[in-house]
Amino acid sequence: MIANILQQQFAAIRHKVEQGERLSRDDGMLLYDPAIPLQEVGELANSVRERLHGNVAYYNINTHLNPTNVCIYRCRFCAFRSDLRDPKGYTMSTEQVLARGAEAYENGCTEMHIVGGLHHKMPYSWYRGIIETLHQAFPTIHLKAWTPVEIGWFEFLTKWSVSEVLADLREAGLGSLPGGGAEIFHAEVRDQLCEHKADAHKWFEVHRAAHQLGLRSNCTMLYGHVEQAFHRIDHLLRLRELQDETGGFQTFIPLAFHPDNTELADIKKPSALADLRTIAVTRLMLDNVPHIKAYWIMLGVETAQVALHYGADDIDGTVRHELIYHDAGATTPELLSSQRIAELIEETGRQPVERDTLYRHIHRDPSDPKLWTVGAPVALASD
Repeated sequence: MIANILQQQFAAIRHKVEQGERLSRDDGMLLYDPAIPLQEVGELANSVRERLHGNVAYYNINTHLNPTNVCIYRCRFCAFRSDLRDPKGYTMSTEQVLARGAEAYENGCTEMHIVGGLHHKMPYSWYRGIIETLHQAFPTIHLKAWTPVEIGWFEFLTKWSVSEVLADLREAGLGSLPGGGAEIFHAEVRDQLCEHKADAHKWFEVHRAAHQLGLRSNCTMLYGHVEQAFHRIDHLLRLRELQDETGGFQTFIPLAFHPDNTELADIKKPSALADLRTIAVTRLMLDNVPHIKAYWIMLGVETAQVALHYGADDIDGTVRHELIYHDAGATTPELLSSQRIAELIEETGRQPVERDTLYRHIHRDPSDPKLWTVGAPVALASD
C-alpha cells in the first residue's frame, strides 16, 4: 500500500519534470526516500541532463593553488587547516606562487582554482597580491579565487564593504568565484560544523554582490556528515532562490564529506549510491543552474563516470596539486592528463568537450597544446 502511494507520488514528479515544471520541497524529500529506486531517480535526472546538454560532457585543464593552510578557524570537517606553529603549516612565497603559475601555463591550463586558509598574520594585501602577481605574469589564465569565507575575512581586514572588496580583487585580476564555504546552510547543522565561520547570510551576500558586479560563480553543498535529507533540500532551495534573482551561478558541485583526519572521523564516508542519488536529486531540483559537476577527485573516477548518466554534465579538470580532499583521505590521483579525462568521458558514451571557466569552447593549437584560443559559449541543447 505504502509502496503504491510512493510510486504514485513519484509518477507525479516525473510528470512535472517532463512538463518542465518546478519541483517542490516535498518532491525533493521524496526523491531522497530510499524506497524510491535510485535507478528511477537517475533516469529522470538523466533525461533533464540530456535535454540541456545532449550527449556532451565538459572538462577543463586546470590547476589548484592553496597558498596557505594556516587558518584561524577550526572547522570540524576540515583536515586541511593547520596552526601557525604546526610542522604541517605552510605559507607560500611570491616565488612559489609564480612557479605554480608558470607550471600551469606550461601545461596549457586555462584556470587556476585558488582557495586557502585565513592566515591571521597575513594582511589583505598578501591575498590580493597573489591575484595581481599571477594575472600580470599569466594574463590568459582565468583566476577563480576566494570563497565567501575568505571574502568575509577580507571585509574584516579592510573594513570595506563586500562589494568594495570584490571590485578591488576584480581590478587585480579576479575572474570568478569558486563555490566553496557553503557546506550546509541550515544553522542547526552549520553550528555543529563551523559555528564561527561565515554563516549562510554572509555566503549569499558575497555571491549576490559578485553577480551584481558581473562576476560569475559556482555553488556547492557538503553532504554525508551530520545533516539529513531535509537540510540538503533546504540548501538546494536557497541556492535556487538566489539563482532566480541573479542568474550568476554556473555550476553546482555536490561535495561528499571525507572523514579521515577530521574531528568527525567516526562518520562513515557516503557510499557511491548516496553520491549518485545526490547528484541526481540536485539536477532535478536546481532547474535554473545550467551545469552539475561530478568532481572526480571527490567521487572517485569510476563513480564520476557513472554520474554522467545520473544528471552530471561536467567531470571537472586535470586538477593538479589538490590538497584539501587528499588531506581528508582521498585516494584518487592528484592529477589526470587531459587525454585521460577525455578517454574517461568517451568510455561512458559521452562526447568530451573542453571548456574554460566561463563555459566557452577552448580550441587548442595541434602543434603546441599550451597555445589555445577561446571560442563561443557552449550552447544548451534546449536553446
